Amino acid sequence: MATVPERQTSRAAGWSRRIGAFSLVLLLTVVAGYRLDLVETPPFLWVLAVVALLAACALLLAGLALSRVWSFGDRGGRDLSVGALLALLVLAPYGVAVYWATIYPPLRDISTDLDDPPALDTSDRTADMNQLSPPTPGEQSLQAEAYPLVSGRSYNLPFETVVDAVETVLDRRDWQLTAPYPDINGQSQATINALAKGFVLGLPADVAIRITDDGEQIIVDMRSASRYGRYDLGDNAARITAFLGELDQEVAGQVGAGPAE
Repeated sequence: MATVPERQTSRAAGWSRRIGAFSLVLLLTVVAGYRLDLVETPPFLWVLAVVALLAACALLLAGLALSRVWSFGDRGGRDLSVGALLALLVLAPYGVAVYWATIYPPLRDISTDLDDPPALDTSDRTADMNQLSPPTPGEQSLQAEAYPLVSGRSYNLPFETVVDAVETVLDRRDWQLTAPYPDINGQSQATINALAKGFVLGLPADVAIRITDDGEQIIVDMRSASRYGRYDLGDNAARITAFLGELDQEVAGQVGAGPAE
């Protein structure tokens, strides 16, 4: 009498579920720790890379387990399904980031004045951060093409009024000033430096806002540069346009006038 061989349990399926669950827990833990300022940025980025590798490994193991289940009838369909689902859930943000990297230009330092960008405060920058350098002609063309709304503002208002409006908008934002507000008495130019954080992951970016009285108008220029990462995925341009748009509203609310043409 022929005997039916006992169905084996796929070990790959079990490991796929375990690794997928661990990668999800690790991702949530490190993101929460980073947003609470418990983890520094370089270790945070390394852990994100490890999480991606773990999730990819879990997905690969789920594929191997599926081949065993399909070909030899092994047990483990539930484990491999859970492992694959968790891996895909973890890898989804990475997929979005890759997509953004394809649609946004490879820039990480954005300014409304490409010829003379506002000076950033470099007192607390370290060697592992992105180097600051003047934009190349190619980078200028990329920014002008991709971010046409990133432009400075000109106001037909007193210098002190515009500086007060800039400081009011800054006070409403969760940005860390790197120095106290400058004393503008007798000055025709003031630069305010701050440290901003991205909306999604909270990656830091240096910000400089320059207010200049050229004798005819008050010109406001702004610069935002990511401290880490090759690409900013549109974060710096969005920060500048949002801030200057709010500044227009603040100025109009104070004196009933918008920016000059």
